[in-house]
Amino acid sequence: MKDNNYINNMPLSKGADLTGVSRSGITYDDNNYDKNSYKDSAQSNKNPKNITVELYSENIPKKIKEQSTYMIKNKILLPVLAALSTALFSTTSMASTSTEFTSQDWQVACDNTRTCRLAGYQAENNSEFPVSILLVRRAGANAGVDGKVKLGGAKDSSSKALMQLGNRHRISLFINDKDYGETKPYSAAAGNAELTQAQVTALLEALTKSSKITLALRNSRWQLSDKGASAAMLKADEFQGRVGTSSAFVKNEDAVKSSGGILPPKAAPVLRFVVPSAKSDDGNDKKFVMRSSQLAALVKGTMKDADSVCPNLSDKSPWRISRLNGSQLLAQHECWTGAYNAGAGVWVINDSKPYKPTLVTTNATGYDKGKLTSVQKGRGIGDCMSKTDWLWTGSAFEKSHESTTGLCRLIEAGGAWQLPTYVTEVKVVR
Repeated sequence: MKDNNYINNMPLSKGADLTGVSRSGITYDDNNYDKNSYKDSAQSNKNPKNITVELYSENIPKKIKEQSTYMIKNKILLPVLAALSTALFSTTSMASTSTEFTSQDWQVACDNTRTCRLAGYQAENNSEFPVSILLVRRAGANAGVDGKVKLGGAKDSSSKALMQLGNRHRISLFINDKDYGETKPYSAAAGNAELTQAQVTALLEALTKSSKITLALRNSRWQLSDKGASAAMLKADEFQGRVGTSSAFVKNEDAVKSSGGILPPKAAPVLRFVVPSAKSDDGNDKKFVMRSSQLAALVKGTMKDADSVCPNLSDKSPWRISRLNGSQLLAQHECWTGAYNAGAGVWVINDSKPYKPTLVTTNATGYDKGKLTSVQKGRGIGDCMSKTDWLWTGSAFEKSHESTTGLCRLIEAGGAWQLPTYVTEVKVVR
C-alpha cells in the first residue's frame, strides 16, 4: 500500500537540491548543475569561504533515504522523542486548550476547538489482524458521535482482499456475539468504512464495560480491544465538560447534572497566510553573502543547548536561503539525523544588520513557498507519525496544525488516523 503520509520532504539531507547555492566560486543555476562535481569540490575545500546564495523558490526533494543513527559523545541523539512523546503518554498542552491521553489500547486527542477523537485498536499482541475504530464527537450539548472502522493494511492479506471486494461486501459488527449489522460501504479513497448510528450507539455502551467486539468480513475476523476505552472516554468527558451529564460517554446514573455546564465549541483561530515575495525592497533579487561559520555563530545564540538540539550546525552541509519579503530571509541547515528521522533548523533573519535571527524549529522536514512542515515517524516501519505545520504570516512563522496519526499498531503505512490537537482556519493573502 502506498504510504501517503510518509515523510516526502527532507530539504537538508545529503544530496539535497543545491540549486542557487554558490560556494567557493562554484555556482549552480536552477536548471543545470552537477551534484557530483559539487560533492567533489566541497570535499576538496576544507575551509569554505563565503556562501553566496541566489534567492529562489524552493524545490524540495520528494524522497529521502533513511538516515543512520547519529552518534555524539557515545550517546544516541534523538531530539524527535520530544515531538513524539504526546503520542505515547498522557499529556495536556497549550494551557489546557487541547489534550492527548493514552490508556492501554485506546487513546483520545481533543483539539483547540474542543472536538475529541477517540481511537481504539486490537490488543498489542494481536498483530495478525490489526483493526482500528475512530469515534469523533464535537463540543456542545447536542453534538452527536460519528464512527469509522479501518481494517489493518500492514498485512497484505486483509487490505488487498478488502479493496478487491469493494462494495460487494461490507464489514459487520458483532458485540458479545450479537450481530449489529453491516457498516456503510467501504471507501477505497478514504481507506475506511463509516459505522451506522445504531452501531455507534451499541459500541459506546459496550466500551464502558468488558465486551467482546469483533469486526467481520466474509470469513475473516478482527477483534477490537476494550482495554483502556472507558479511561479514554472519561478523559473526553472531562475535556468537554460532560462528566455527570446525560451526554457523557461514561454515565453516572445516580448523579446526572444539567447540560448547562457542557462546554460549547470554540472557533479555530484565523491564520493569515502570506505567500512570500521573491523580490527585495528595491524590487530586485539580491544576494545574501556571509561566511558559513558566521551564519552558524549568528543562529547558535537562539538555542539554549545548540550542541544537543542541532549538532550538525557547524558541519559542511549547505545552508539554504529563501526570501520571505523585502527584508527578511529564511535560513535552513541540517540539525540532526537519527535512525529513521531527521530534522533541519529553520531561522527567520533580516537580510542586513541587525540580522536578529529567530528560531522556528530544529525538526523541520520540508519547506515550500511559506509552508514549513515537520513530519516524524514513531518507529522505523512508519505506521505512526507526528506532524506540525507552520505558515508565514508576513512577519513570522506561526503554527497552523499539530497532530499525530495514533498508536503504532500496524494499521497502515503512515498511520491510521489524523488526530489533531491544534487546528486553524487559514486565509491566503497574496
